[in-house]
Amino acid sequence: MSTHRIDKVEKLLKEELSNIFLFKLRDSALGFITITKVIASPDLKRAKVYLSVFEKENRSFVLDKIKKDVKFIRSELAHRISLKFCPELDFYIDDTQDYVEKIEGLIKKIHSQSDRENDNEINTAED
Repeated sequence: MSTHRIDKVEKLLKEELSNIFLFKLRDSALGFITITKVIASPDLKRAKVYLSVFEKENRSFVLDKIKKDVKFIRSELAHRISLKFCPELDFYIDDTQDYVEKIEGLIKKIHSQSDRENDNEINTAED
């Protein structure tokens, strides 16, 4: 159950982490990264940060690099927010877009099969 305070902290963490990634982690090897979601624990001592990486083939490299830089990221975050504790950060790849693409592909496949079946029924009826 999420409270209003937790929602506000999650929004703040997402915004500040986005700024850190944009202005402090200037590594061209990381490519284009978007923070899609932050989920804070009820005690605000841990936060799960979900990342979307534009280049799918570099996801594991990007995640490894960010996990190595987690102390720097957390230090930068601690300077930017005013909370009693700066949460421990756990980074994950957000694969929601992959799931959406898979579902869209299945829907297109179903529609194309349905269209072919309708064409076959029309051709059979004409004969």
